[in-house]
Amino acid sequence: MKFQLDQAEGVNAITRVAPGQVWVQDQLHEQSVLVPWRGTVQAWAPRRFEELEPAHFEVILALQPELVILSSGAKLRFTHPSLYRSLIEARVGIETMDLNAASRTYTVLAGEGRKVVAALLLA
Repeated sequence: MKFQLDQAEGVNAITRVAPGQVWVQDQLHEQSVLVPWRGTVQAWAPRRFEELEPAHFEVILALQPELVILSSGAKLRFTHPSLYRSLIEARVGIETMDLNAASRTYTVLAGEGRKVVAALLLA
């Protein structure tokens, strides 16, 4: 799926998604990534949904988002709130979606100037 969006200066946008792949701007990623609204896209340790641990969500807090869009991979699955307790305690919102929906939602919110981070599991 390829996206087309008017893009704000300096804001990361997810421009394309394919099975096991995501493009941020023109950079291809084939492993789990954290995509902040601004700044550097970074590798994210869990590769699969089943590997998620509380420490993976604590890493996201360093990016200081107001909202996290979590991709659970190709299909929608929900994590137990105990895994993202650090986000709850910091009053950071979190929404879980499949990869395609998470990518679209993140790009719209980032384009609106929201402090959003996409935590994308690609598998």
